[in-house]
Amino acid sequence: MKHMNKVNIQVKKEIKIDGRTLNTGRPVNKKSARQQRLAIQRFNNSINDMFVSGKLFEYGSRTYKYSVGDNSDVGCITDEYGFHVCNVDYIGRTKVKAYTYVMSKRVNVELNLKQVKFVK
Repeated sequence: MKHMNKVNIQVKKEIKIDGRTLNTGRPVNKKSARQQRLAIQRFNNSINDMFVSGKLFEYGSRTYKYSVGDNSDVGCITDEYGFHVCNVDYIGRTKVKAYTYVMSKRVNVELNLKQVKFVK
């Protein structure tokens, strides 16, 4: 029988610099249909979050702000000075439905969040 010597091997673990756990190593195709759909979803979520958080936005020539109600269900839209403008019925991804009363008649208001400009 032959006598075998022991060999010490040092194993070095490769650490990913970019921090992604499921990195396949391939670059992301930004023009693919999936990436465009995800970009639209990110945009819609960001404008919805800005509206719900109460960030000032411009609609027409005036500045408004969304304020949450006491029961945190829905709130109202106020102008930049804090005066009540209308009550909010529904908040969707890109659409806000509200109403106000003018001369004891209900007037429905519909805001498209893609068309409002948020103030920085």
